Amino acid sequence: MHRTKVTVVEEALDANNTIASANRLDFDRAAVKVINFMGAPGAGKTTLLERVVTSLPGLAVGVLEGDVQGSMDADRLASLHVPVTQINTAAGFGGECHLDANMVRSAIPSLPLEDIDLLVVENVGNLVCPAEFRIGEDARVMVSAVTEGEDKPLKYPLMFRACELVLVNKIDLLPHLDFDLERLLYNIDQVHPDVERIVVSGRTGEGIDAWRDWLLRIAAREPVAA
Repeated sequence: MHRTKVTVVEEALDANNTIASANRLDFDRAAVKVINFMGAPGAGKTTLLERVVTSLPGLAVGVLEGDVQGSMDADRLASLHVPVTQINTAAGFGGECHLDANMVRSAIPSLPLEDIDLLVVENVGNLVCPAEFRIGEDARVMVSAVTEGEDKPLKYPLMFRACELVLVNKIDLLPHLDFDLERLLYNIDQVHPDVERIVVSGRTGEGIDAWRDWLLRIAAREPVAA
């Protein structure tokens, strides 16, 4: 019984990876770089996007917004006059706690790929499932807010291992928290020693220039060969 369960999971992930590869080919043909933007609910993902989506020199940015239900985050980003496409997993996808490659593929016809250079996919808020499903992205970024505690890399290691960048957010709250920033950074190193880290505050703007520069570097990479 246990062996059957593992086989089913492996088959599901294999099928997802096949669709993710098809997505990647479409993105590469359109010369669009894609970021899978992940983190827990309330980590500050949307605020960090608001800080940068209109201030990347020479880049047109689009957003694919994933939520179980509602469009509050999409509405916030659309008010900045960037193209935003909404995916609600409760509508036809069973209320999933993540975006997978097939969900992203269903949205591709609605994405203005010919008009953008960078697509940011704001994944459903969750520290587990989004890390398991590739969507055809060039890079993965996760947001870890200091309000979540220093232990999250040890409790949810796959999320931290799966990304190329960790944004440590809400550092403006450090004076009000019993929180050890060095302990968090140490724990991140334990599960992903080579991951790049940027300490930021979506509220005050601290570290946002470094976050913006990282996106510019990703967008400048040569497309991966088909």
